[in-house]
Amino acid sequence: MNKTHLVAYTALTMIAFAANSLLCRMALKETGIDAASFSSIRLLSGAAVLYVLMRWQQQSPLKHGNWRSALALFIYAVAFSFAYRSINTGAGALILFGAVQVTMLLAGFIAGERMSALQGAGFTAALTGLVILVSPGVEAPSMLDSILMLLSGIAWGMYSLWGRGLADPAAATAGNFLRAIPLTIALSLCALPWLHLDPRGVLYAVLSGALASGLGYVLWYRVLQHMRAITASTIQLSAPILAALGGVILLGEVFTRDLFVASLLILGGIWLVLRYGKS
Repeated sequence: MNKTHLVAYTALTMIAFAANSLLCRMALKETGIDAASFSSIRLLSGAAVLYVLMRWQQQSPLKHGNWRSALALFIYAVAFSFAYRSINTGAGALILFGAVQVTMLLAGFIAGERMSALQGAGFTAALTGLVILVSPGVEAPSMLDSILMLLSGIAWGMYSLWGRGLADPAAATAGNFLRAIPLTIALSLCALPWLHLDPRGVLYAVLSGALASGLGYVLWYRVLQHMRAITASTIQLSAPILAALGGVILLGEVFTRDLFVASLLILGGIWLVLRYGKS
């Protein structure tokens, strides 16, 4: 993959990540759908789209992927949805991406990856920007919400790490989503007395699952083949910025001075990590 394609695919992936946050936020805060239903529909929609894609390519998706990645995918999606029922958006983003950073950076250090001085400065700038982005609206979240979002971030970090080095990212993603189906059905059965479907909420969940998650994660697995863990973890800091900008455009949120400063720090920090890294 040449550099132009890598940049384009990475940008599309970060847009997909931001779209997941926006769709989940809109569904759980503006419609009547419950978190379990949103998670189930999201995962089932992603599995359906990827299954059709694999069959069109005459592949058997269950020959790819694995159960540990499927479990990580399931934990990430469910914990994310349940945490965002009530947790403040800024606090949730800080906990989620902080957990992703720690998970992937720790794995990178264990594998022998190290940052140069300029990369370290870029990473620090990006984290500072993220703190500025979420701090104005931070309210102390409940212990349960904090644990759920922390768990979601760790699971996503592990899912990303396990996706590196795969020969067929699309087939692996499809296999992981299909393996998550039994877990999803079990969740729906356990939450049956509290399930509540809302037409608009269902639409948001389908869009999140089929497009932002299913196809978005295929792209993510593909770009991961060309990045170190440190680089991949830092790039994901752009997702909260994109989600915040999406909130300005789609939800009428105000573009504040803090948002502008945070955008400069995060995007500038990511540029330093990429510019002075090995990959």
